[in-house]
This record gives sequence, structure tokens and C-alpha cells, in this order.
Amino acid sequence: TVREVVEEGIGPIKEKLDRYNKISEQLADPEADYDSLLAEMGKLQEEIDAADGWEVDSALQQAMNALQCPDEDAKISVLSGGERRRVALCRLLLQAPDLLLLDEPTNHLDAESILWLEKFLKDYKGAVIAITHDRAFLDSMAQWICEVDRGSLYGYEGNYSTYLEAKQKRMEIQGQKDAKLAKRIKSELEWVHSSPKARQAKNRARLERYDQMVAEEAASKKSDFTDIHIPNPPRLGSDVLEVKNLTKKFGDRTLMENLSFTLPRNGIVGVIGPNGVGKTTLFKMIAGLEKPTEGEIKLGSTVQISYVDQNREKIDPKKTLWEVVSDGEQFIEAGGQQIPSRAYTASFGFKGSDQQKLAGMLSGGEKNRLNLALTLKKAGNLLLLDEPTNDLDVETLESLEEALEEFPGCAVVISHDRWFLDRLATHILAWEGTEEDPARWHWFEGNFQAYQEDRVKRLGEEASRPHMIHRKLTRG
Repeated sequence: TVREVVEEGIGPIKEKLDRYNKISEQLADPEADYDSLLAEMGKLQEEIDAADGWEVDSALQQAMNALQCPDEDAKISVLSGGERRRVALCRLLLQAPDLLLLDEPTNHLDAESILWLEKFLKDYKGAVIAITHDRAFLDSMAQWICEVDRGSLYGYEGNYSTYLEAKQKRMEIQGQKDAKLAKRIKSELEWVHSSPKARQAKNRARLERYDQMVAEEAASKKSDFTDIHIPNPPRLGSDVLEVKNLTKKFGDRTLMENLSFTLPRNGIVGVIGPNGVGKTTLFKMIAGLEKPTEGEIKLGSTVQISYVDQNREKIDPKKTLWEVVSDGEQFIEAGGQQIPSRAYTASFGFKGSDQQKLAGMLSGGEKNRLNLALTLKKAGNLLLLDEPTNDLDVETLESLEEALEEFPGCAVVISHDRWFLDRLATHILAWEGTEEDPARWHWFEGNFQAYQEDRVKRLGEEASRPHMIHRKLTRG
């Protein structure tokens, strides 16, 4: 069970606690060897004190709640990949080794759980080495960054912002002529150095620039497809998406109730909340794959949706990844453009022989990138993107951000990538449910950082505490 696996992390200290309690019972026996038992008990007490072991059950429960582990009685065999990763991370943190090795620790965690993890690691007494592409996590936590670049290792002292500045200087000194990379670093640094108000203003300005962006996209003749490219979409009218009094229930469980919002033309919405609160269900309702219980979703007459439901998409597992994306053609026609299919596929991180992998043999991260490639290929003007940044390296992430910044259309993005949402989002749709009101959502105009500040003002610091969401486990 989940509880049994997590308890493996506290195995040694739990054995000492059990032995300590056993000795306490034995001391009640008049025939007991008091001197020997008391000596052992004293030694155990010192070891438990040193390990802060008296509150270990409380620490275990807090960690399970904060990382949103599934119900403690759930069998590991029925968990999803993301749930198993959270359980494994919880066990590892409780083990508290001298050197903690973390591989993409923030994947499959929502923003509240990531904030808890950051606080935990800041107080951690050992050393931590983390492989991660979460730039907000790196900016908040890193004291050193080791970059693997073209087969070489480069060390930088400081956080992500410091790394960007140091890398820019290194490129200048070495005379590297990678214009794209230099442009991206410059863009990232401009954003890092701008004030929160300036970041907000830039995101809001997007809403007023739709006609200008359409003209720029129409005038550009893109010939380099090595970066992620979103095909030129059909022009949007003034009405895009209006959600009115939306309610969705499954049996006696209500996911959302009386939800209303209007997505303006050229808006980019970040949808945030723990796993299991209804984010993907909302996508399916917008795409017409799921019906609301009450209320309505109105799409403008010019809206064309780009969305791929991974559970419904019929992908031949015997086809290669390239064949799935390209239908076996050398060029993809999308948005009135002829795009070289191998270059398009490579822009999502599938280079060389990776394109020949069979679709049925892809990892979870590879499936996520394939889903992104298939979604953008549809060339709609309303993109529904479900965790598009998961398992992308920083270079591909920045390429996606750049493509979305230049995209003359709308996007609704389920994401827990705070850096991504800060840079792109014009609005945030956030789950703010409680045990008393689990179906509450909040619509906010602004990026993620502004939303977080507003949330604390409205709901207090306690609102940032991770919430447990248990779902019924049905896989056999």
C-alpha cells in the first residue's frame, strides 16, 4: 500500500521507536533487568532525539498531505505514473540521507506542493543535487548550477538568474555564434530584470496587439523550422469563449459549480490546481467531448480548437513517432504552410533516431511531447494545452514560450510551471476549493505571480497550504 511504501522511509527510526516503547512495557515487569533496559532506553532516547524522531508520524502525514499522495490504503499497483513518483519522492524525503538526489522533483506536483517542497529543502540539513528544468525552482533554490552543454560541463555559482548572466558572458568571451541562443538568453534576462508591474503590463499589452500580431505573422515567411513553430491560425472574431454558470458533477461529486468567465481575443489562460480537481474535464467540455451538468460554454463562430485527447486519439502503436506526426509525408501542411515534417518533429526534442521509435514504446514524457506536436499541428486559433512543459528541456521550453508569445490566437494551458505562467499568462483560472466548498474556482486577470499575491490578500497565507484530493482508483 501507499502507507507501507512511505513508511520504508522512516524504517530505521520507527524500529527504534518501537523498541523504545517495548522497553517501556518491559519495565513494568518486576523480574526485568532494569539496569540493562534503562541503559538501552537511554541510548535509544539519544538517537531518537538526534533524529527528531518523536514526531515522525506527524512528519510522515504532513509530507504525504503536502505531496498529495494517494489514499494511504491504495495499492501501488493501481497508481498512475505521476502518483507513484509522488509516493517515491515522499519516501525519499523522509529517509533524509546526507546527499539527496532528485530527478525532476517538481514534475507532477502542483504549485502549492512545489512551494512546500522548496521550504522543506531550504531547511534540509544535507546536500541536494537536483536534475530539473523548472526555472522557478532553480531560481528559488539553487546555489550552484551545473550545465551540460554539447558534451561539456559548466559550473555556475548562484541561482537561475545568475546563471543566465554568467552564461551570456561566457558566450561573449568564447565568441559563440549561436544567434538564437543569445537572443533567448537576452530575452530571459530582460524578463528577469523587469519589475512585476512591467511583467504584468507586457502580458496585458498582448490583449491590445491582436491585429498587429496577425499582420506580423502573415508578413513573415518562416523558412527555419528547427524551433517549435505554431502554424498560422485562422483569424479570430471578437468573441472567443464564454463560460456561463458552468457546473459539472460525476455522481455525488461536484468538480465545479456556477463557474463563469470570458476569454478575450489573444488571451492566454493558465489553469492551475491539484491533480483530480477537474482541469482536464474542463478541456473536454470546451472541446465538446464532455457535456456540462448545468450551464453553457459558448464558442465564437470563428473559433477552431486545437486539442488532442490522449485517451481518445487512435495512435497505431506499430507506427514510428515520425509517421504518427507526419502521416508518412515529407511535408506537413498546416496554416497554409508547407513545413518539413522531420524538422517539425525534431523541434519537439525528437532528434535523429528518436523519430524512428515505435509509438507503442514511448515513455510518458515522450508521449507528452508527441501530444504537443499533434495539438499544434492542427493549426487552430484556440489551443488547449495540457501540461505542455512537462518533460521539456529548457531550450525546448524557451522555444515553446517564444512561439506562444508570437502566436496570434488564444491558448488555455493547464500547467504548474510558474516561470512559464509568469511570462505568458494574461489570466489565471485557479481551483480554490476547500473541504467545505470543493467546487470553487477563481478567475483572475494577470500572471501567476500577481495571482499568488492577490490570493494571499483575499484568503491569507493558509491558502497556500497543499490540499489533499483523493480520487477513486479504478485500474486493476
